Amino acid sequence: MSGTALAPPYLDTPYLDTSADQLSFSLDDPAQPALAIALVELDGVGVELRLLGASHQVFAGPVRETLACLPGRPGGGPPPSVNRRLDGWSYRFTSRVEHCAPAELSRRVATLRARLADRDGALCGVFPGSPDAVTALWARGPAAGGVEWRTWHAYPQTDQLVITRTRLERP
Repeated sequence: MSGTALAPPYLDTPYLDTSADQLSFSLDDPAQPALAIALVELDGVGVELRLLGASHQVFAGPVRETLACLPGRPGGGPPPSVNRRLDGWSYRFTSRVEHCAPAELSRRVATLRARLADRDGALCGVFPGSPDAVTALWARGPAAGGVEWRTWHAYPQTDQLVITRTRLERP
């Protein structure tokens, strides 16, 4: 696996989503302005991890996954699961929203940041206002003919942690 991360650990911008229910999900949005980008090549598949002020985008194969709070779009939160065929590829997305006590959220975010700190294919942004205001992405592969990525979105204002996992398999 090779990759290049282009990201400062602390972002000098406010983030636009402040709770899980403000997020919307899409598989066909255009590229949104990114605060940081990591490019990785996994088993011949280029994966672009994009950290947004409004959460994340991942581009891989035919997929343009967006989980973000975008202007003019209703939220509703992330879907629990999405299974699709896209140009012959198999796409599987799952998510969960966990409610944590403040100390538990801080502990989990600190553990996540330490775990991803020097990992290839990882991107982590810490937003101003709280060391727990984090969006993190990590892509890995190969995984039996495909690639996988995970994301974490921590909302200290509401003590929520959104965790997603996506698997994309070749035709």
